[in-house]
Amino acid sequence: MNNDDLLVRQQRLIALSAQLRVNLATEAQVLSKPLAFVDKVQTSFQWLYSHPHWPLGILFAIAVLRPRGAIVWMSRMWWGWKTFKRLRHWMTSMLASQSPFNAL
Repeated sequence: MNNDDLLVRQQRLIALSAQLRVNLATEAQVLSKPLAFVDKVQTSFQWLYSHPHWPLGILFAIAVLRPRGAIVWMSRMWWGWKTFKRLRHWMTSMLASQSPFNAL
């Protein structure tokens, strides 16, 4: 390839790269709303982590005002937590068993 061919190829690649960037930006707009929701959830969890007295106060008020309801909800949350831990452990073991590095 001579210098002129290389320049033409470079210009084509630059144009293709620009077009791919425009396509990516257009297609990425679909993800803007779900990612904004995820950002709000993450911000909420960060706030709860830095202000633990609010959820604890609410739980205490529920436990005082409606003890039976609190016991029912605590048992449901305990069951959900145990299920979550089992599912996480199962997924970790499944992913580890499917890892391509296990064959090495």
